[in-house]
Amino acid sequence: MRIDVFSVFPSIVDDFCSASLLGKARESGTVNLSCHDLRDYTHDVHRTVDDAPFGGGAGMLMRPEPIFEAVEAVKPERPLLLLGPGGSPFTQRTAEHLAGLPGFSLLCGRYEGVDHRVREHLVDGEISIGDVVLAGGEVAACLVIEAVSRLLPGVMGNAVSPVTESFGQHGLLEEPQYTRPADFRGWEVPEVLRGGDHAKVDRWRRAQALRRTLAQRPDLIEARGGLTEDEKRLLEGTESVSYPSPFPS
Repeated sequence: MRIDVFSVFPSIVDDFCSASLLGKARESGTVNLSCHDLRDYTHDVHRTVDDAPFGGGAGMLMRPEPIFEAVEAVKPERPLLLLGPGGSPFTQRTAEHLAGLPGFSLLCGRYEGVDHRVREHLVDGEISIGDVVLAGGEVAACLVIEAVSRLLPGVMGNAVSPVTESFGQHGLLEEPQYTRPADFRGWEVPEVLRGGDHAKVDRWRRAQALRRTLAQRPDLIEARGGLTEDEKRLLEGTESVSYPSPFPS
């Protein structure tokens, strides 16, 4: 997969994407990531990429010239997506869609944003990692690249993980998981997980995924149209474990 990133701080993205699974994916050629410095496409001694907005207002805007020149010179893989707080929410479904493409490209906003002509005439869309404002799009770019790359064949060691983890095939949060020791400070691993009955384990895991989602992300259940009758019966027939509240007081 080819990924091009356009930024005024390309090293932030390049360094992050050189470690862990992403670094191995780049070394193997599964991910062909190139980070391009927008300042390389300026024509003044100060390498200026921003300017004051017409009509006044706080802050500075990214100028269109270096952005257009960079994209036209690189000829990146499309779609080219602008990262900004006003974009469409980036979700696991978005990551899955991008993972099915030959590649995509990201434009990292900075300052107060970009000249609107970039949105109108250059990019193919705009995505947001949440209702929060960052100093720039580099951290968001790292998030998007990691979320997409880990879905590519061969990047993760276990091909089942993307299916069973949170926001996977069932659209639920992942069930609680435990490892050794079986008894830690008096907190014991649920007996069903130690009993060896795989059918009971699968039933318990499904029930706990539902319980955790109801406790921490009820909106995901609502988006599915609520619980099915089978799911209600499943919850009635299994014991629960405790979950923290979404927003601790």
